[in-house]
Amino acid sequence: MLIKQQFEVPQPIDSVWKFFGDIPQVASCLPGADLTTVIAEDHYGGTVLIRLGPVKLEFGGEAKISQRNESTKTITVDASGADKKGRGQAALGLNAHLSPAPTGTKVDISMDLQLSGAAAQYGRGLIADVTSVLLGQFADAMQVRLDAIAKGLDPSKVGGARSASGLSIGLRAAGMALTRVFKRFFAPYQPTSN
Repeated sequence: MLIKQQFEVPQPIDSVWKFFGDIPQVASCLPGADLTTVIAEDHYGGTVLIRLGPVKLEFGGEAKISQRNESTKTITVDASGADKKGRGQAALGLNAHLSPAPTGTKVDISMDLQLSGAAAQYGRGLIADVTSVLLGQFADAMQVRLDAIAKGLDPSKVGGARSASGLSIGLRAAGMALTRVFKRFFAPYQPTSN
């Protein structure tokens, strides 16, 4: 499933690019992510824990930066993992592109997410909504870290991402789904011309 998201960060593009090159910093901003090992340069091992109500999925796996292009400010990460209880697998291809924005830097993210097993039983819309909520939390945590760096503070001393669990993620995702339904039913009719 292809998921696209964009957000802006009120920091210069060079600062944001440098941040994206520091994978331990990036991982600290990803809700539920824990970087556990450095396998090789640009190749890491870790876990991702996501909890939605009674469902808890904990994936252990690897992520590798497969492409980094400073001139186009593009980075590509390939990741894969398996649920620690053997209930499914996940593979992710992530492409992030940075570009200047009037107030800082625009970050465009495109993800190709493949799920199998228990995680795949949830609808595409719910998975996209949960991913959107998690990316919003990532952007907020990244901004806190970038602000700390700009002020000369140690970014590891400021708060990272919250855990990817709890009722708030489910409620926000459900709210997004309801908004889509209401738009579908109550939006003005737009006939197509032949």
